[in-house]
Amino acid sequence: MQPNAMATYKRLTTTLLLAALLSVFSHRSLAATAKFDPELKAKLAQAVSKSTSFTDKFDAQFWLLQKSSSLERFIKDPKERLDLLQLIHHQATLSDVPPEFVLAVIEIESGFNQFALSYVGAQGLMQVMPFWKNELGRKEDNLMEVKTNLKYGCTILKHYYDRAKGNWTEALARYNGSYGKLKYPIKVMNAWEKHWR
Repeated sequence: MQPNAMATYKRLTTTLLLAALLSVFSHRSLAATAKFDPELKAKLAQAVSKSTSFTDKFDAQFWLLQKSSSLERFIKDPKERLDLLQLIHHQATLSDVPPEFVLAVIEIESGFNQFALSYVGAQGLMQVMPFWKNELGRKEDNLMEVKTNLKYGCTILKHYYDRAKGNWTEALARYNGSYGKLKYPIKVMNAWEKHWR
């Protein structure tokens, strides 16, 4: 084997071995991350102490740290990530939808861009259509504001989930306005499986 090929083979083997170990010991890896990054650890502790939707502080710390790691590719600032994750968990819990599904919907809908605006006028993280404000008589609501957007989006998602009698494929298609088509539900389910489960 050529020297360059051998070096490439060793790097690939090492990378695959590390990936396998990280996958098997992900909970240990996440705990180690908190130990080695004091700033993240402090922010996580603060986020956990302020959280109202978790019943157990250990569960809160684990969930926030795990999801923060996945969210880092979209949002670089650790405090911003933790604040957003707290809001998502809280609003999802209030609406009785899994926060992990809400994260997957946001990834596909807006890529975690709070100010996303679609060509049909959907707004914010969960791409809520502004006609809902008129329907509710709340024209003053700002759908670009994260908390408001999450309230609307999580409530709408729960409504469609209930209407679909627990069928996430149908609920997601209805949420996206593509009822009867599978493209959108598959994208969300893939995001959930890869990043948020």
